[in-house]
Amino acid sequence: MSSATNKPVALVVGASRGIGRQVAIDLAKAGYHVIVSAKSTTPLSALTTLSPFPPDPNSSKSTITTVALEITNLGHSATAIPVDTTSQTSIENLINETFSQFGRIDVLIYNTGAIWWGPIATTPLKKFLLLQKVNPEGLYTLLHHALPALKASPLGGRIIVVCPPIYSRFFRGKTAYAMGKVAMSVLVKGLGMDFVREDLTASQKKGEGREKGMAITGIWPAVAIESAATEQFTTRDEEYKRDLRKPAIFSDAILAMLEAKAERVNGELLLDEDFLREEKGVQDFGRYSLVEGASPRRIMPEVLPDLRVKEQDDEGMRADSSKL
Repeated sequence: MSSATNKPVALVVGASRGIGRQVAIDLAKAGYHVIVSAKSTTPLSALTTLSPFPPDPNSSKSTITTVALEITNLGHSATAIPVDTTSQTSIENLINETFSQFGRIDVLIYNTGAIWWGPIATTPLKKFLLLQKVNPEGLYTLLHHALPALKASPLGGRIIVVCPPIYSRFFRGKTAYAMGKVAMSVLVKGLGMDFVREDLTASQKKGEGREKGMAITGIWPAVAIESAATEQFTTRDEEYKRDLRKPAIFSDAILAMLEAKAERVNGELLLDEDFLREEKGVQDFGRYSLVEGASPRRIMPEVLPDLRVKEQDDEGMRADSSKL
């Protein structure tokens, strides 16, 4: 078992480039041993000839191998373990290898995702199936295998999922993509409810209140962030860059979510900017602008719908098919 087991372990899936890379680096700086995971790797023999280093974080030359090396070069700890989120066997191997090496998983970040934007008429069935395979199915499979380790975490077990708040405008022009991403948001809501129920049951048995427990949180950018995804779907001219932020805002928000009490973030679908403003009192977001002095345009609504109903606490007849 690795000597890094004295540190909390954060597994970042989708950490080879862009936002995921930044999140992995900043978690390592915050004291986590980071498992850097994605499909892309670099042969060790090629690292010595890779120039410049580190490579462009939004290019294919940035892999889990280079990100893990960046982190260790900074004096922090990281391990690169590849995963294909379309393969249940690969996901199971990732969790088993992480736990066998480090004996714990305290934080899980699901940043990986497939993207295809377009109306239904121009979205091939093959693309639709891939979107669902990587996005909601990959997340569900990963959680299925990781939950036992997360529940055993002495820190309570935290999960952060890159998925959006649920509102109608999000579906426009990208229905197939939205179906998968909103399914991930529903998972955040549903698993969050399960956590509350489990924590309350355990606390009642001990005669305690729900003070410490697991939490799952969705995070989404209020303003577009520089990444491989934004470069793929947009031009790279200087004018467009004025509407982008650096990935650091996302990692700062994630770190703040991990520090927050479970009841504050559990089952919530949050925006990076709004959470930093409300939780950390951040007022000036200028330092996150990709172009110095620019004021990037907000892409998310100022006010989001409340999905709760007045009968929210009425569970009706709750059943568990596994016990029937």
